[in-house]
Amino acid sequence: MPSPDPAITATIVAFLRDIGVPVEMTPLPDDTLIPAMTVRCGTLLVDPARLTYPGDLLHEAGHIAVTDPAVRETLETVADDKSEELAAICWSYAAARAIGLDPAIVFHGDGYRGNGAALAMSFQMGVYIGVHLLVGYGLTTNDTYPAMARWLR
Repeated sequence: MPSPDPAITATIVAFLRDIGVPVEMTPLPDDTLIPAMTVRCGTLLVDPARLTYPGDLLHEAGHIAVTDPAVRETLETVADDKSEELAAICWSYAAARAIGLDPAIVFHGDGYRGNGAALAMSFQMGVYIGVHLLVGYGLTTNDTYPAMARWLR
C-alpha cells in the first residue's frame, strides 16, 4: 500500500472545508466501508493514521455534496444508489481538477473495483460519466463541466 502525501491530504481537506463539506480528523474503527473514513451527521470523518488514498476523500465528499440538502446534516452513510455513485464519481473528478490534482489520485488502481484507470481515461477523453446528474442538481452545465457553478446540491 502506498503512503499518502500529507500535502495532498491537507489540500483536499482545506478545499472540502472551504466549499462547506465538514471534515473531522479522528480515530475510527477498522470496519468502515471505505478504509479510514465514514460519514456521520453529514460530516466526513477521517482517520489520518490509516488513510492510504487521499483521493477517496473527494469521492466520499462527493456523496455528501450531492445528497439532498434537506437530509445532508443527518446523513450517516452514503447511499447504495447507482445514480448517487455516478454523481459522486463525476463530482470528485471536477473537484480534483479544481484543486489541481492528477485524476489518478482519485481514480487509483485499488478503487472502483479495479476500474480506476479506465474512469480516469474516460474523464480525460471528455466522456463525463454522471455529468447529467450534476447538471440536474444545478451544480454545473454540460458546456462548462468540469467547472462547477457551485459544489453543494
